[in-house]
Amino acid sequence: MTDLPWFDGSAGAEGLLSYSMTSIILFLAQQAPPPGAQQQPSMLTTLLPFLFMGVIFYFMLIRPQQKRQKQHQQLLAGLKTGDKVVTASGIHGMIANVKERTFLLKVADNVKIEIDKSAITGVEQQSQASDSTAKPA
Repeated sequence: MTDLPWFDGSAGAEGLLSYSMTSIILFLAQQAPPPGAQQQPSMLTTLLPFLFMGVIFYFMLIRPQQKRQKQHQQLLAGLKTGDKVVTASGIHGMIANVKERTFLLKVADNVKIEIDKSAITGVEQQSQASDSTAKPA
């Protein structure tokens, strides 16, 4: 009995008993659950909260940003020479010339600066030409 690997000579039969108990516990831990045991939730149930968060994310963040971007594009498309505008940096001026990607902005007498179209954040006053073409109500 001294040639057994779990027997150190002082424990007697207790060493054999603890070794076999450990083996049985490990063996039972690997067994499949009985047929009446709880099953795993379905994939839909697992992913449903994430899908719900994605939908909320879309309607609260993405869609409003797309609407603002579309309104800004319409604002830029409608700008004409003579419109008074405000830039993102806070410069107030009147559009002197419209180019493909930029505006020439008159900020004072004999002072004109060229700015990118995306720098326009708002319109203070439409030009007189655009007001006269509006249909009466």
